[in-house]
Amino acid sequence: MAPRRKVMEISVEAIAAAVADMSAEANFELPGDVLAALRAARDAETSVVARDVLGQLIENARIAHEQRIALCQDCGIAVVFAELGRDVHLDGDLYQAINRGVREGYRNAYLRKSMVLDPLRRDTNTGDNTPAIVHLKLVEGDRLTLTLAPKGGGSENMSAVWMMVPSEGEDGVVQRIVERIQQAGGKPCPPLVLGVGLGGNLEKAALMAKESLLRPVGQPSPIPEVAALEGRLLEAVNATGIGPMGLGGRTTALAVHVERYPCHIASLPLALNVQCHAARHVSRVL
Repeated sequence: MAPRRKVMEISVEAIAAAVADMSAEANFELPGDVLAALRAARDAETSVVARDVLGQLIENARIAHEQRIALCQDCGIAVVFAELGRDVHLDGDLYQAINRGVREGYRNAYLRKSMVLDPLRRDTNTGDNTPAIVHLKLVEGDRLTLTLAPKGGGSENMSAVWMMVPSEGEDGVVQRIVERIQQAGGKPCPPLVLGVGLGGNLEKAALMAKESLLRPVGQPSPIPEVAALEGRLLEAVNATGIGPMGLGGRTTALAVHVERYPCHIASLPLALNVQCHAARHVSRVL
């Protein structure tokens, strides 16, 4: 008889407490990789105005850290990525625990609540920034990994999905993304981090674009041809000259991250998730 697998018990109380803490930390603390990318961009900038803007963004992050206040007035919709080990047992409902954590975290840290109940009437705020958007993935192991990535509306609105035809190829991918960024201009608060989902189908491409934003800023894809495409896209986007906050310069984007997936022979799905300079995310392992 095969030995029984050890099961890790995780309480929903612990999950709610972790999410509440993460809600505050994600909004108060700019991740170290993002801060490093902003500093590198400032040092490389040739535009005096762009360099000054990048310096102000770095100073804004310092003030938010020291005074425990939000990096941005838009504290975002709470997007939670949950990786649940198959050897984990929860003593309650995961989704309820995450929403409870978001509710408590946003209330206790005095963060702006940005969720409306009805997408069309828009006359009722849910009042607690719930429900969160939860992406659940089952993985090996006996741990639960949670990543909270608050997403502001200004940059999210500039995101897009295209169902292209295969003949458009890589040149078509670059053209669509550059045109979209040119249309966006300063609206998404550049410098940006661009997440690209290539392949799959409509929803898979969109999810890959979002997931790619969790990669450390500027870390290239381990797949050489994908890394080459990331480099080509970054160069093309920065050649637009939109610059930090749309005031001109060479730093329109800090990085482009591409994730790809096999797709139907007749399709070339492409998704772009636009992230502003405040690329907020924090993780916990329970």
